[in-house]
Amino acid sequence: MALGSMGLVSLPAVILAEEKPSSVLTAVSSTTLSGCVNTSAIWEIGTSKAGVTGIPGRAFDGPQSKQDGFNLDVVSLMLSKPVGEGDWGAGYTVQLWAGPDAVGFNTAFPSTASSGGDFAVKQAFIDLMVPIGNGLDVKLGHFNYIGGYEVPDAGGNPNYSRSYAWTLEPASHTGLLLTYKVSDALTLMAGVANTYNNGIHWRPARPDGTTTETDKTYMGQIALTAPTNWGVLSGATLSSTVVNGLNNPSGDAGSALSSGHITCWQIGGTIPTPLKGLTAGASYDYMDGPNLPFAPGVDTHSKFVNSTVLYLMYQATEKLKLNGRAEYTSASNGFWYTPSAASEHARLLGLTGTIDYSLWKNVISRVEVRWDHILSADRPYNVPSGDPPTGVKNVVTLALNVIYNF
Repeated sequence: MALGSMGLVSLPAVILAEEKPSSVLTAVSSTTLSGCVNTSAIWEIGTSKAGVTGIPGRAFDGPQSKQDGFNLDVVSLMLSKPVGEGDWGAGYTVQLWAGPDAVGFNTAFPSTASSGGDFAVKQAFIDLMVPIGNGLDVKLGHFNYIGGYEVPDAGGNPNYSRSYAWTLEPASHTGLLLTYKVSDALTLMAGVANTYNNGIHWRPARPDGTTTETDKTYMGQIALTAPTNWGVLSGATLSSTVVNGLNNPSGDAGSALSSGHITCWQIGGTIPTPLKGLTAGASYDYMDGPNLPFAPGVDTHSKFVNSTVLYLMYQATEKLKLNGRAEYTSASNGFWYTPSAASEHARLLGLTGTIDYSLWKNVISRVEVRWDHILSADRPYNVPSGDPPTGVKNVVTLALNVIYNF
């Protein structure tokens, strides 16, 4: 416009005319861009290194490639438009992940366990509102697992590292999800998806290895929120989630002996305490028929894994948060690590402490100490191929996590 006023360039008549928002600008005016850059530095204290696959039961911060160094965890970009006003409002969400944490989400095209690389379509769905009762929310596309106490984006969790429970739960689904808010206290969810886990183009496979389009994965959730007149319990939450379905062979370690139907139950909630700033949380997961990634070729019928997690979250000051987590898991041999000949079940204990202090605007900066301990006779924290030291039953990690949110 400045160059045009000086006669240096000519301007189209449409620009010189009275300015009016174009249909394109109107369509994108309510779209928001958000995301984060997630970085870390992790030190596995001592000389022990937990096998070639990393620390059993850990996600994202467990692989050996993350230990004893500085890391770019993930870059997340999200474009989203909330459901518009009116009886037939519509919106959408697209979330892209790039970086090491995107590996394994099986959302490349075509989807296989190894083709995801460092890029993933973490979520991509259309959000529609149907004017039934209080309003029925309909999501169609690829969306995150509807349950769980922890979420995929690390900044939304009280701790940097993920719990055992997060690792055993499904991560995402491609399908249809319905949400209905009965009241401020009760929300119901129900959905159907292609497979139990992840891959955008996955199709379910039966235990004999054959694929079928007629078998689908089903999910549901009941969520309760305590009303404001409940005093100190106001805002407390409780939810119960179940997912049942078949996986793609890629989701069963590539084995033709897939587990058949996998079922995951999860119940969890958060409750305020009489102490100002202190909140407690708990979560319990149980999965039957899981794939056994460290025991390939083993029929997983009647196999199981469960996890119990307790959380304490304390807002000490405006900028300081202190968060603690205690967790226990028990699983069939081959779920968390390669079992020894004499082992029965893998039983792991984890204790985590996180100090979160806001030094910069829009930045999460926190330090975390975590101790993992094996309660059974196995020694899963050894270095590869029997190199010394052997017989290690503990692993301690110290992590610095810095996330810029925009």
